[in-house]
Amino acid sequence: MQIGDTRPRRGQWNMLGTWALYKREVLRFFKISGQTFVAPVITALLFLAIFSLAFAGQGRSIGDIPFVRFLVPGLTLMAVMTASFANASFSLMFEKVVETIVDTLMPPMTPAELTAGYVLSSTTRGFLVGLMVIIGMAVFTDIQIYSLFFVLFHAIAASMLMALLGLIVAIWADKIDHVASVNNFVILPFTFLSGTFYSIEHLPETFQKIAHFNPFFYLIDGFRYGFLGLHDGSLTTGIVLLTVLIAISWAACIKLFASGYKLKS
Repeated sequence: MQIGDTRPRRGQWNMLGTWALYKREVLRFFKISGQTFVAPVITALLFLAIFSLAFAGQGRSIGDIPFVRFLVPGLTLMAVMTASFANASFSLMFEKVVETIVDTLMPPMTPAELTAGYVLSSTTRGFLVGLMVIIGMAVFTDIQIYSLFFVLFHAIAASMLMALLGLIVAIWADKIDHVASVNNFVILPFTFLSGTFYSIEHLPETFQKIAHFNPFFYLIDGFRYGFLGLHDGSLTTGIVLLTVLIAISWAACIKLFASGYKLKS
């Protein structure tokens, strides 16, 4: 075997390496299936129960939609986003902490292939978590799909965007506490203020305008439209913005892997 035989010919994608990394990451989160799938379902059901007990008895609704049913898309996408971010950030951060990241960087894989392996595995986890949450909540409330395209697009976009952000944060972070800080002080506030539990139409006009600068708002809004046919913002703007953000984040991850920033030192 000559040097270079383990690499595909120039211009070709290393499918074997990407698949191996993807499979490793998927098998890793399946080994902790209780934490991966059961915990998010229980958390979502607890939120649903709390809001049901607090407001549903008062006959509260959003338009003609019962409040409990209105909550389903927001709670589902929140679980998807949390799972995707946690999977990508924890996986890479753990490798850095225990100093096994070299085992991932040494194989003949390009930065783009490394990014794809991590992002696609985290997207898979986010998508599966969302599916489990939907199944869990379907036991307690009626769930209907208005537009399958918007449901799938925003579920995949949310998973991919959060996975990319998770990778960027993990590469930047020096310790796990840094990842937790970003999650607690950036990701969660942006998620809660995106209309997860409410329609932004109920906010004062100034805060409605501010909400439109939150990219997570477009994730929640488009995903909710897919279930209920209701939206507070421009669906076209949301699709374009999310596509651009994913492309920029993907390019940033490739650049960080290529430079070896905080990975090879």
